[in-house]
Amino acid sequence: MNRTRTFFLMVLLTILFVFIGGAVEGGEGAVMAFLVAAAMNFFSYWFSDKIILKRYAASQVGPEDQSRLYGIVSELAQKADLPMPKVFVIPEQNPNAFATGRNPEHAAVAATEGLLKILDDDELSGVIGHELAHVKNRDILTGTIAATFAGAIAMLGQFARFGVGSQGRRGNPLGTMFILIGAPLGAMLIRMAVSRVREYAADEGGAEISRKPLALASALGKLHRAVQSVPLTRGNPAHSHMFIMNPFFGGLQRLFSTHPPAEERIRRLQLLAAR
Repeated sequence: MNRTRTFFLMVLLTILFVFIGGAVEGGEGAVMAFLVAAAMNFFSYWFSDKIILKRYAASQVGPEDQSRLYGIVSELAQKADLPMPKVFVIPEQNPNAFATGRNPEHAAVAATEGLLKILDDDELSGVIGHELAHVKNRDILTGTIAATFAGAIAMLGQFARFGVGSQGRRGNPLGTMFILIGAPLGAMLIRMAVSRVREYAADEGGAEISRKPLALASALGKLHRAVQSVPLTRGNPAHSHMFIMNPFFGGLQRLFSTHPPAEERIRRLQLLAAR
């Protein structure tokens, strides 16, 4: 079901891009916008591990450090039939974790000091299983493709704003407003929806890898309460989709959040455990 929803949302993004591209410069502007957006996002995709880990001052740990984090990652990577990812600890008290890297062979898993403090081993296994599910599902690639289409649509809106092509829509105020505002907003919402679906899939995949759905549910409950009281000091809202729990909050959080509600994620995990 999660794969089907992801496919449907990606098709919707593609259709929206093609429609807006045809309205701006007859398609030529669409090609240019897509190429620019692709170059920007795939640079980030290719070097995401280095960029993000440096941003959050992450320190790599290995088997010689006798870290429980490294031990749990190693055990679950074997269970998931994945290459051993690099393991990092982030000097932040905000309890959180993320996975990055362009593919399973170049993956990294990072957890904050705050997360390691408040979770027991079972809960930590659930969280690491979630992150390894992102790696196994290649969600970094999916997110990059969604970001590329959304960015290209937003760029086309800017082209239209400055009068670059209109294909007969200059006399149609509603069409112009849709290109300028409606389409970029819709693309952003679809991109957020893709991210939320992938979070549900990673929860399910993480429960399967760790075999501890209730422990993951317990961890999500703890993280949901704690991230709101302990701010992320090096935080950048552009990275919110990477974390297991969104560390950023605002008035329209539910609409524009990259994550589904924690309560719904916990409910689904409890149903999964009951099955």
